[in-house]
Amino acid sequence: MGHGVSCARTGDEHDYFRAAQVGDLEALEALLDADPSLARRATLYDRLSALHIAAANGRLEVLSMVLDHGVPPDVVNRHKQTPLMLAAMHGKTDCVLKLLQAGANILMFDSQHGRTCLHHASYFGHVGCLQAILTAARTTPVANSWGFARFVNVRDDHGATPLHLAARQGRPGCVQALLENGAIVSALTGSYGFPGSTSLHLAARSGSLDCTRKLLAWGADRLRRDSAGRIPYAVALKRNHEACAALLNPISRLLLVARASSDDADTEKSAAAAAAAAASSPQLVRRRSRRSHNLSDGGSSSFKGLSSAVAGSFSKIGRGSSRTMADSDGCGVDKPEHDP
Repeated sequence: MGHGVSCARTGDEHDYFRAAQVGDLEALEALLDADPSLARRATLYDRLSALHIAAANGRLEVLSMVLDHGVPPDVVNRHKQTPLMLAAMHGKTDCVLKLLQAGANILMFDSQHGRTCLHHASYFGHVGCLQAILTAARTTPVANSWGFARFVNVRDDHGATPLHLAARQGRPGCVQALLENGAIVSALTGSYGFPGSTSLHLAARSGSLDCTRKLLAWGADRLRRDSAGRIPYAVALKRNHEACAALLNPISRLLLVARASSDDADTEKSAAAAAAAAASSPQLVRRRSRRSHNLSDGGSSSFKGLSSAVAGSFSKIGRGSSRTMADSDGCGVDKPEHDP
């Protein structure tokens, strides 16, 4: 990121931003006492405030001191990124919590990719930051203005949700947290990764087995195609992620289903065969003969169709055995992707 310390316009500014970066509270306090306007200054090129620098470096005491000097928590840098976004990028959970407590807006979008703090926490894999932001989303005005579910599935400029980013970067902890909080597993991307990709396509692209397993456990469709007609299995194969491809192989899935159905059919056949054998035993036949001899002609009709009732149903066999999948499906040339 670069903190722009060398781009400060005066010696005092240089010392001020340096103190914020290293967490020198005494120097910071002395500089602010001498010139309170320093609190609202920013580096020349990146437009980083002391809040940005403190948040990115996890300097909680510096963050508190600068906030106490009246600096708004949502001040933005050159890329319209807030201190909360930088804290989420760098995994500084304490700073995230402090900024949220100070009223930081979780619905700010940066100008690089149109991403929120939730996107950044998901992309960089910081579960603690992500959970803190999600908790704030339930208790801040976002819940009323946007709705929590909409926030969890917010899209960036490329049509990527936080779940898409977490899956693409191989962040299983974030994938799990987002799914538990209502992320839509079947959502499609815009131009991110490859148009029309699901989170499962992106997990296949990254080769993350953990992300793939979690997405499948939450009902991700392994047969869903992207805009090029590729299923996640084909994406994993093209990227040479063999273990991930084996997990996503739809043929393997169909064989497992067929095996389970075959086992059920074998169990049913065994039970029916045992019943038929018992029905045809000599002792049972003799007992029935004696009983029918003592009954009236009308009563004997109750035994009609006994053999057909015992026959049972043998018609259930493995389903989906005729379903096939072409290995060459969707293995065309990749187009340029947007994986910022």
